[in-house]
Amino acid sequence: MMAQHPWLAAFKVYAHPRVAGMLFLGFSSGLPLLLVLGTLSFWLREAGIDRATIGHLSWVGLAYGFKWLWAPLVDRLSLPLLTRWLGRRRAWLLLAQITLVAALLGMANTDPSINLQPMIYFALAVAFASATQDIALDAYRIEAVTQEKQGAMAATYQAGYRIAMITAGAGVLWIASAVDTTPTAYDFMPWHVAYTAMAAFMAVGILATLLISEPELAPNPIAAQEATEVHDALVRRGLQGRTLRAASWVYTAILSPFMDFIRRFGWQAALILALIAIYRISDVVMGVMSNPFYVDMGYSKDEVATVSKVYGVVMTIVGAALGGVLTAKMGVMRTLFLGAVLSASTNLLFVWLAGLGHDVSALVFTVSADNLSAGIASSAFVAYLSGLTNTAYSATQYALFSSVMLMLPKFIAGFSGDFVDAYGYADFFTGTALLGVPVLLLVWLVARQANARI
Repeated sequence: MMAQHPWLAAFKVYAHPRVAGMLFLGFSSGLPLLLVLGTLSFWLREAGIDRATIGHLSWVGLAYGFKWLWAPLVDRLSLPLLTRWLGRRRAWLLLAQITLVAALLGMANTDPSINLQPMIYFALAVAFASATQDIALDAYRIEAVTQEKQGAMAATYQAGYRIAMITAGAGVLWIASAVDTTPTAYDFMPWHVAYTAMAAFMAVGILATLLISEPELAPNPIAAQEATEVHDALVRRGLQGRTLRAASWVYTAILSPFMDFIRRFGWQAALILALIAIYRISDVVMGVMSNPFYVDMGYSKDEVATVSKVYGVVMTIVGAALGGVLTAKMGVMRTLFLGAVLSASTNLLFVWLAGLGHDVSALVFTVSADNLSAGIASSAFVAYLSGLTNTAYSATQYALFSSVMLMLPKFIAGFSGDFVDAYGYADFFTGTALLGVPVLLLVWLVARQANARI
């Protein structure tokens, strides 16, 4: 019998049932993101909102950066009735998804040109519910398969995530364009119809949540021993009854996950957190102004939908699958380094695009290259974060890592509109590429400390 080619064997990991199942959960996770960030910025710009305000409104995305604050609740708190019916992870998923439907309908019925403040509140509700969904979903993903399958799990998750981004990006623009009877002037009705359709698409996530099963985890002996020791120590201090139970829960649910991370990595924890904090900085900062850039360059909704939200997202899916395979063959750190190089360098293509003006062919090339690199980087990064997580505290620790990943980039991105107004798009895109240079040094330092080769 002929031996199977090692690369073909590597691809077969995608046939694993739980790896394949992440496609639908990834869709549920990816749908809300653009609806409060990229697609919303297109809507706001078309509605006449200035670039500086759009940049500041991107701080809505900081909800994802602070999700570690309520991650311990998602990790440990049972929901009345829902937890007994669905299990801990699925209960929180369903609650978040129902909230998302309600908040998206609120956005769909609000015209930002005359009611900007209510739009902000609904967008915040979407962001908080989406972040809560991500907490529970990340914990499920980490707990569902072993470490060697995490790269493929991340790639499949990214594929579903990016399909959802096609839906939330191109889908919204296509629907709005089809309904729009006045393409040369702003009209609220097309956006109302498009966002109502997106709320309906959340049914995919709700159905997936109802069909999946909870991961079956063996009790963690270290966590159980720690809980016993904490309980005994608090008893010796005189605590009892509800006070004892509350104090024990706070310690094991909130303090223990962070202390565990510090114990396992020591002083290297600071280096790891620094890498996490800036790894995606080039993409995140650039992404806030990409849609306003397309509007200002004269691209229509149909052009942006076809090129940026379809070709681009398809290339991201290809990149995510390639990143999963590269992670399995080359290792996480090498793929992480490659992703960082590509993510920063492809931002320079937007400088070239800004000089050309309205050129659809150049837009196809630029967006395709940029999104391919983003897919590779995302798969490697998700696999890296998953490997740092202790399954005893999966939801809280992964929420910490993914929150750190977004806080600094999202904060800086809030000033992107002011920067473009002052210096122009070319200098802005050049600056976002330069932001990626320190990432390469940190990847090398972390790999060196972990005795991994790049």
